Amino acid sequence: MEYESGSLSDLLKGQTSSETDTNFFRTLIANTSEGLLTIDSNSTIIFANPAIEDILGYSPTELVGSSKLEIIPERLRATHERQLQRYIETGEKNIDWDGVHLPALHKDGHEVPVMVSLREHEFENTRLFTGVFRDISELKDQEARLERQNERLERFASVLSHDVRNPLNVAQAYTDTLRDELDRQEVAETAAALERIENIVDDMLLLTNADRSVDSVEQVFLEEIVTKSWQWVSTADAKLVVEDPTDTIRVDQSQCMSLLENLFNNAVSHGGSAVTVRVGTLNGSEGFYVEDDGQGIPEKYRGDVFEHGFTTSTDGTGLGLSIVQEIALAHDWTVTMTDSSEGGARFEFHFENITTDL
Repeated sequence: MEYESGSLSDLLKGQTSSETDTNFFRTLIANTSEGLLTIDSNSTIIFANPAIEDILGYSPTELVGSSKLEIIPERLRATHERQLQRYIETGEKNIDWDGVHLPALHKDGHEVPVMVSLREHEFENTRLFTGVFRDISELKDQEARLERQNERLERFASVLSHDVRNPLNVAQAYTDTLRDELDRQEVAETAAALERIENIVDDMLLLTNADRSVDSVEQVFLEEIVTKSWQWVSTADAKLVVEDPTDTIRVDQSQCMSLLENLFNNAVSHGGSAVTVRVGTLNGSEGFYVEDDGQGIPEKYRGDVFEHGFTTSTDGTGLGLSIVQEIALAHDWTVTMTDSSEGGARFEFHFENITTDL
C-alpha cells in the first residue's frame, strides 16, 4: 500500500504511540467506504485514501501533489479558491462544514454529486483541511424521481380542478334544471352519477393536494373537533355520541377534521342513515377511537380497507380510509381496525399526546 504526502513527511508512519496504533489507523483509512482528501492552505492535495478512486476515478497517487482544483468543475474553481482564501484570512465559513452537497469532477469528465464534511487541523506546524466525501448520486436520482412525480401530481390535480370540475358543474346545473321540470328516473340517475363523479374528484384532489406533514398542532377539546367535523357530513338521521367530551387531543385541526369526516362518511355509508357513531379516548391518554353500530367490515377485507381504491360499496370511491391512514401516519399515530361492541366497525388511533386539561 502506497501513500504520498508531498512536502510533508509520511502522514501514516511513526506518528502514533505504537506501531500497533499506526497499523490500525492505516487499515481503517484504507478500508473506509468514504473518500478522504487532505489539502494545505495552498489547495495542494497532500493525502488521499483508496476510497476516493471509487468516487472520483483518481488513484491516491494521481491526486497527491496536485491542486484540489483537479476535482472541481471548471465553472466553480474561482469560487472555491476565493472562499478558501477568505476563510484563511477571516475564519468566516460560507458553507456548512458538517455536510454540504457539491458537484465533484470525475477523472473521465462527468460530474459526481457528493456530500462533503470538512475539518481543519494542524500537522507538523502546517494548516490542513480534510474533507470526507460521500457519493450521493443515488440520493439525487431519488430526489429527481420524486420531483417528477410531484410535478405529475400537480398537473393531474390541475386537470381535476379545472378541466373536469368545470364541465361537471355545467352538467349538474342542467340536470338540476331538468329534474325540476321532469319527474323522470333517468334524470335522477344522471344526477346521482354526476354527484358520484364530484365525490371522486373531491377525494382525488384531497389525496393529491393535501400536505400530509404536520407542522401546526394544538390542544383541542375532543367534543369540539368531533362536532365540527360531524356538521360537514351528510348524516341524515345518524346519531353522534362523544363519550369523553372534556378530554383534549393535540392535533393538526384541519387534518384531524378531514380524518373524522371520512370516518363519519364511511359509517353512514355502510351503516345506514340511522347508525350511531361513538367517539372517545383510549385509557385517557393513549389515543382515541371512532366506532359505529352498523354492519361492520368483514374480517376477510380488513387487510385491504386502507388501500387506495378499495371499497365494498357500489357508490364509494375507495379513497376515504386511505386518506384516514395517511393523516394518522402524518401524526405518527398507529391506526387499527376491529369490531365495535355492537358489531359495527371500530377504528383506534394510538398515541401518547391526549391530556385531560388545557
